[in-house]
Amino acid sequence: MLLLSSKNRLDHAYKQAKRIEFDDQSKFILFSDCHRGDNSFADDFANNRNIYYHALKQYFAAGFQYCELGDGDELWENLSFRSILEAHKNVYLLLKEFHEEERLHMIWGNHDMVYRNPEYVEKHLSKYFDPKSGEDVELFCDLQFHEGLVLVHKTTRQEIFLSHGHQADWWNYLFWRWSRFMVRILWKPLNVMGIADPTSPAKNYKELIKVERRIKKWIVDNDNRLTIVGHTHRPRFPEPGDIAFFNDGSCVHPRSITGIEIENGAIALIKWQIETKDDGTLQIVRVLLEGPCDLKDYITE
Repeated sequence: MLLLSSKNRLDHAYKQAKRIEFDDQSKFILFSDCHRGDNSFADDFANNRNIYYHALKQYFAAGFQYCELGDGDELWENLSFRSILEAHKNVYLLLKEFHEEERLHMIWGNHDMVYRNPEYVEKHLSKYFDPKSGEDVELFCDLQFHEGLVLVHKTTRQEIFLSHGHQADWWNYLFWRWSRFMVRILWKPLNVMGIADPTSPAKNYKELIKVERRIKKWIVDNDNRLTIVGHTHRPRFPEPGDIAFFNDGSCVHPRSITGIEIENGAIALIKWQIETKDDGTLQIVRVLLEGPCDLKDYITE
């Protein structure tokens, strides 16, 4: 298939997606665009690392499945996964627990597009060297990354399509290697000085609108199929009856992370942030932004 249009790219991601059945007792948390880096000044994830880790611990204890909708690792600015693992090892050890219980579902985005190659994943993510033992230790054994996932309700057969969303961004899909080169050589050092990459839809409003418009058109052309993406970093939560275009936001907002929960047959947009208590201590809290709305209310007859 020639993937020269956003329609063809989204069609391809949907048709090749892994299908996962769920019911009203199933629980999912969706995060994307963590952009986990090497803990340098250019690591946008570092500021929210503790918020993310705490939230993920709560979801693990509560029996949630974790779906990461792309750009989890920042592999444009960083040459290897090893430096990222060393910077955020506690996060990856927690993700390993999800994986061992078959509750981890990973999607690749444009910033970690190398993960579409199973050999790359096997080489870099299956094991890591532990300096304490002096041996290789298992990390993500047999982990698979997908371009898309489709959650299928066991009773209603309603489908929820999950993908990163860069399929609607021709430059960052077809020319991601060139974008990666420019980020490493030019935009990473400028980012440290506070200058944003103008090719990123998350930092360029005009590009963001174009990407969203293309995805919404695809959704409408496919009977208003409920679709959840990331990529633009802009949270979206439509009302039932509107175009069923959701976006879980990102984990690199200033002092907060956003995500989407699916629980009890309903969907909600949430935020985790740090708040100050009356006694001056800090706490991490979950804030409900939109919903919950019943998934069945988004079914198009």
